[in-house]
Amino acid sequence: MTRNLVIIPTYNEKENITSIINAVYSLPEDIDILIIDDGSPDGTADIVSDLMKMYTDCLFMVKREGKMGLGTAYITGFKWALEHGYEYIFEMDADFSHPPKDLIRLLEACKDDGFDMAIGSRYISGVNVVNWPIGRVLMSYYASVYVRLITGMKIMDTTAGFACYSANVLRSIGLDKIRLKGYGFQIEMKFRTWKYGFKIKEVPIIFTDRKQGVSKMSGGIFNEAVWGVIGLRLRSLFTNWKRKTEE
Repeated sequence: MTRNLVIIPTYNEKENITSIINAVYSLPEDIDILIIDDGSPDGTADIVSDLMKMYTDCLFMVKREGKMGLGTAYITGFKWALEHGYEYIFEMDADFSHPPKDLIRLLEACKDDGFDMAIGSRYISGVNVVNWPIGRVLMSYYASVYVRLITGMKIMDTTAGFACYSANVLRSIGLDKIRLKGYGFQIEMKFRTWKYGFKIKEVPIIFTDRKQGVSKMSGGIFNEAVWGVIGLRLRSLFTNWKRKTEE
């Protein structure tokens, strides 16, 4: 039996956190949960602490002081997962925009079909986004077009935040060299995975905008992604992409 972990960063997610944890534990596959909470003033961490008394062997939490960025939250979680011997590690939002049931499909793509990374993709089979204003849909879709043009990646949903990685990917791509911290972090993770020659599969999902809580998206985050991609491409020209850890 493989050891699987889903990492869920949180900041003010008290409306969603209990439901998302229960949804993951209702799945027919054993998947542990690691919450990375950035000092949520609404008491999210307190709710998780109470739930940890019920889920004693499969729910864990790292508490950080204040908002330190999506990218650093995931890198903290990835390192924790590797230290604790997990084989498949997921990224997922707390707000149900990523359907928890699709964790199984991402896991199957890696564990059963032999891919190193599986992406829950909004754009691999059309545009599968619900409850977003058309302007945000267009911005997201064409951001991925822009990333493909600059980087050469063939991935349709380059900014997706729903993914499964094999532990070997996370050991190999140089987590300490990740520079982008906001939504650009998602692009850089995919870019490094691709440049190191790992096999990537996009699994179609239906993305539904959050119904509870407040979105963390901002113009600054978007700008970092736009300009960061250019820097990412330029730095790649001077990088040795030979894997340090072989399969």
